[in-house]
Amino acid sequence: MRVVDYLVQAVSALGVRHIFGVDGANIEDLYDAIFDASDDVTGVIAKHEFSAATMADGYARSTGGFGVVAATSGGGAMNLVAGLAESFASRVPVLALVGQPPTSLEGNGAFQDTSGRAGAIDAVRLFGAVSTYCARVETGADLPDQVNRAVGAARRGGPAVLLLPKDVQQADLGDVAPFRLSARTHRSDRAGIARVRDALAGARQTGKIVIIAGDQVARDDARDELARLATALDAAVGVAPDAKDTYDNADPAFCGVAGTMGHPELAAAIRSSALCLLVGTRLPVPTRAGLEPLLTDCTVASIGVAPPYLPAIHATSTDLSHTLADLAEELSGGAAEPERAGTAQPLTPLRVPGSSGPGLRYRDVVETIDAALPEGTDVFADAGNTGAAVVHHLRVPRDGRFVVALGMGGMGYAFGAGIGSAFARKAAAHGVRRTVVIGGDGAFFMHGLELHTAIEHALPVTFVVLNNNAHAMCVTREQLYYRDRYSFNRFRPAYLGAGVAAMFPELPAFSAHTVGELDHALRYCLETEGPSFLSIECDPDEIPPFLPFLTTIEQSRNP
Repeated sequence: MRVVDYLVQAVSALGVRHIFGVDGANIEDLYDAIFDASDDVTGVIAKHEFSAATMADGYARSTGGFGVVAATSGGGAMNLVAGLAESFASRVPVLALVGQPPTSLEGNGAFQDTSGRAGAIDAVRLFGAVSTYCARVETGADLPDQVNRAVGAARRGGPAVLLLPKDVQQADLGDVAPFRLSARTHRSDRAGIARVRDALAGARQTGKIVIIAGDQVARDDARDELARLATALDAAVGVAPDAKDTYDNADPAFCGVAGTMGHPELAAAIRSSALCLLVGTRLPVPTRAGLEPLLTDCTVASIGVAPPYLPAIHATSTDLSHTLADLAEELSGGAAEPERAGTAQPLTPLRVPGSSGPGLRYRDVVETIDAALPEGTDVFADAGNTGAAVVHHLRVPRDGRFVVALGMGGMGYAFGAGIGSAFARKAAAHGVRRTVVIGGDGAFFMHGLELHTAIEHALPVTFVVLNNNAHAMCVTREQLYYRDRYSFNRFRPAYLGAGVAAMFPELPAFSAHTVGELDHALRYCLETEGPSFLSIECDPDEIPPFLPFLTTIEQSRNP
């Protein structure tokens, strides 16, 4: 057994069925092992290592397990950094296998040397800043222990990186025991949980409780347990912008999104509450913007892997499914909680200035998409004005995953991540489960041609691009903060629907200029068996539902 054979077997033992990457001289032995492996592991060639990393990230988010990415040395390795940084900031378990030049050439002028010797870049230090664990595997004998360490670190939340010199990859391991995934251990703070429980019990006697759910609820697959706890507490529930799928958006207790893209119903609920319980969120600035004054006037409690940025009664839990289930049981006295009657309240959209430019308006676009999405659809939204509109206006379909990358906010993330998720769904689902990627044209120009990977593998992914021929959020910032004296961020018109249709004649690809065209084309795309593409013409000058922008406009009107 070679080192690379052991690695492929270990990936299979993790329950991972796809390794995403871009091939090259110093990682090609891994692909040779994938070809020879009897285990059901497929190598997926991406078009860029950033997208390969986001594919692994999206794969992990949809499975609740690991994602695996592979890259060669030099530029290939460097291209991983931004993608792994998102996984690091969002605590997504990804294993990165990065090829290196042979050990005999390290520090001796090797092509793409990152050994840290003789003035070369030090890959251990570089990747150490964006990972929970990074190590150079010096010999084949070191590999089993290093894999165990890397997997354990990634399991705790975040990427782990193994740097693999080419000669080490080829080394014979001899008679070595196969990798076995150890039983997962969880950590919870019993004393802290008792304090949170007492605070909840006391608050329930004096007033209303509001829950703000974060992305750890999704990572721990604790949605059902969150719903039971909310019912036991008769709590109103809001969600962080990157956690919209953690609570049923059609439930009568749902009061919208928190923070910069949030809804006034959640602010009103906090204003009249006795306690706000944070579940699986540290409440970073995008989640707490506009809410800080309200949170200072009520008790704040928190359950999650790390304490929030604001003062709170905090209890550590690395497995919310167990912790929330126990809390719900205790606070309900063991009795079955009745389902809450009623229908979902309509959420009040943030009021944005009128727009008279060309194309469709964000709200019309998102509400048309919303009406067309069937239950079980996964939605991946990209950064920028487009992402703000989707977070604010879209109701997540029941049983669907919703992901927006707020760890680093890298443009183009959703294209790779949606593809990675679609691979995971295709491997696990008995029927077709569609993924919808929504991004702007700026994000598309960065990494949108990963749609070629979706075409190669006939994945059920619909790519929806809002085309305003601009980096629109930057245009908005130029207008609001720099007196609209110039714009570096407007582009010459590009006709993406026609261009993609010409590149890929067999791909259903459309352009929409009206709501009617959008609705017709979208429904056709969603019923298509494989991938599809839809470009929607939009106004680069429309202000999105983004609280910092709207506050600036209001302040300029009332100095």
